[in-house]
Amino acid sequence: MDETVRKINAEDIDPRFNWGRALPALGIMGVDFEERVDYRRLHRYRLGRARQALENSDLGALLVFDVNNIRYLTSTKIGEWERDKLCRWALLTRGGEPILWDFGSAAVHHKLYTPWLMPENCKAGLIGMRGTVNPAFGLMKRHAEEIAALIREAGVGDMPVGVDIIEPPMMFELGKAGLNIQDGQQVMLEAREIKNIDEIALLNRAAAMVDGAYHLIHEELRPGVRENDIVAMVNEFLYRNGSDDVEAINAISGERCNPHPHNFTDRMLRPGDQAFFDILQSFMGYRTCYYRTFNVGRATPAQHDAYKRAREWLDMAIDLIKPGVTTDRVCSVWPKAPEFGFPDEMSAFGLQFGHGLGLALHERPIISRVVSLSHPTEIKEGMVFALETYCPASDGYSAARIEEEVVVTDKGCKVITLFPAEELPISARY
Repeated sequence: MDETVRKINAEDIDPRFNWGRALPALGIMGVDFEERVDYRRLHRYRLGRARQALENSDLGALLVFDVNNIRYLTSTKIGEWERDKLCRWALLTRGGEPILWDFGSAAVHHKLYTPWLMPENCKAGLIGMRGTVNPAFGLMKRHAEEIAALIREAGVGDMPVGVDIIEPPMMFELGKAGLNIQDGQQVMLEAREIKNIDEIALLNRAAAMVDGAYHLIHEELRPGVRENDIVAMVNEFLYRNGSDDVEAINAISGERCNPHPHNFTDRMLRPGDQAFFDILQSFMGYRTCYYRTFNVGRATPAQHDAYKRAREWLDMAIDLIKPGVTTDRVCSVWPKAPEFGFPDEMSAFGLQFGHGLGLALHERPIISRVVSLSHPTEIKEGMVFALETYCPASDGYSAARIEEEVVVTDKGCKVITLFPAEELPISARY
C-alpha cells in the first residue's frame, strides 16, 4: 500500500471514540478555549477513507459527479443550487491528490481559499449541465480526453475507472477516450459508511437543531394552523440557526396520515388530528431524518394505540443495535407488510426502515424487509443511521410515525434525536 495511505490510515482513520463521554453538542463558531470540529482533520479522514476504499477495489481511479462524493473528497461546496446540475466533478487516482473541476469562478475562489487542495488541481470545467449544453458542442469530448490523459499520467490507465452518477453522453465520451467505466458509487459508499468524531459531532449538531424545531412545532401546533405554516416556521428557525440546506419538511395531518404521502399541503389542522412531521436538513453538509408525531388538543384510544405500537417496534430495533449485528435481525422485529395494511413489502418500503446518514440522506446501512432478509449487512462501530417506524390507527385514517437517529458505539448505540417521544405528545391540550 502507498506510504501516504498508510500514514493517513494511522493518523486519521481510527473511528473509535471514548463512548463513555457524552457526544458533543457544539456551537457553530470555532473557539480557542475548547476543541470543536477540526475541519482539516475531517478532510484528511474523508480523503483517507476514500483512498483506502479505492486501494481495496479493482479500480484505478474514482471520477465523481455526485455532490456528496465531491464534498467528501475535496471538502468543497458552492451551494445547494448545484445539487442536481451535474456541473462539477472530481477525480482521485491511486496515489494521487484530488483534482476538482468547478463552475466558472468557483475554481478561482478555491485556489485562494482551499489550501488543502493543490492550486493547479482546481480547474474550471463545463460538460453539459444536464444536456442544456449540447454534447455536439464538444465540451464533453474535450474533458473526457483531459481526464483520460490525467489517469494515464497517474499510471492507472489500464485499470477500470469508477464513476458514481453521470450524463450518458459523457460516459460515452469517456469510453471513446479509452477508459473502462465501472460502478464507483459502491466504493464511495464503502468509504463513507464509518464516521469519525468530527462527522458524528456535525450529525449531532444537526439533530440538536431539529430538537429545537420540534419544540417550536409543539408550541405552535393548534387548530387553524396549516401544514405549510408549520413548514414555513421551521424553515426560518433552521436557517436562522445555521442550516445550510432544509431539504424537506414533510407535514402530514388528519386524514392524510394513512396512507403516508411523504409531502405537505395547505391543509388546516383541527382538534383531535394526529399529525406527523419529518425534518430533513443539514449542518455543514451532514443531514437529519427525524420524524415526530403529535396530536392536536386531544387523542383517541385508537391514536394512542397506534403511537404505542410504532414506539414498541422502534424500541425493539434500537435494542438490537450494536457492532456485529446484521440488518436482517433488525428488520425481523418489524411487522410484515400485510400486518399493517399493505399488500407487499415493496408497497411498504420506507415505513419500517433504517438508513445511514451522512453527507447524503441515504447511506449505508439500508435496513428493510425488502432487501435485508436476503442480503444482510453487518452493523459496525462508527456508523450513524436513522430507524423509523409507522403504524396506521384502527380508525382508518390516523397514523403514527416515529424516528430516531443512532450512533453505533463499541457496545450498543447512542440516540442523538432527543425531543421527547416516549409517549404521544399532545399540543394545545384541552
